[in-house]
Amino acid sequence: MGGPVTGIFALAIVSGLAVLLRLRQYAFAWGATADDLSHPWPGDEFSPDSRTVATRAIAIGAPADITWSYIAQIGQDRAGFYSYTWLENLFRCVMPNVSKAVPEWQQRTTGDIVWLARADRYNGDARLKIARVDRNRDLVLTSPEDWGRIVRHEHARDGAWSFVVVPTSRAGSRLIVRSRGPERPNLFSAFVRAVVFDPAHFIMERRMMRQIKSLAEADARHNEG
Repeated sequence: MGGPVTGIFALAIVSGLAVLLRLRQYAFAWGATADDLSHPWPGDEFSPDSRTVATRAIAIGAPADITWSYIAQIGQDRAGFYSYTWLENLFRCVMPNVSKAVPEWQQRTTGDIVWLARADRYNGDARLKIARVDRNRDLVLTSPEDWGRIVRHEHARDGAWSFVVVPTSRAGSRLIVRSRGPERPNLFSAFVRAVVFDPAHFIMERRMMRQIKSLAEADARHNEG
């Protein structure tokens, strides 16, 4: 009895791990083509030795400048992150839910803070810094500590979060979002990231990308009218 039962149990474990691995591969490459996955995107240069890299993409029926206008204003102190606001606010982020491009929020500069929660929450540590910005093209975020390392021409040890807008026609664009993980996570950190952070980040980021697509396309239709 022990032999067959043990074999079935082992097979179930292997099958479960295979399914989880397949789901992880799907999440890490959601919407992306083979070229997207192999292409070097802005932000890669800051953390070239990241252990994990997720590249996600979505086609948007709006010009690149309209798509960019929603990227430029991400952050708790601006338009939020276009994701599940109710869930973000369960974690005391006090996240706004802005559904239009605001002209006053379109200027971004290297070194600017992008807040992940209200500044008086989490001891003011819920923030990222802009490591690179090219208007209408790309925005790259890193931790404040990694921003300091980049200034010193060192690697961003905690990775980078890149938003890249690629024009596909006069009326279309694609949004590429690449997330680069830490370079040298310890075993516990790697486990928590794989089990908790990565799945949650995928769910929130996919929602964000779909919402940016919806808002940008609505703007494009309005401009055509």
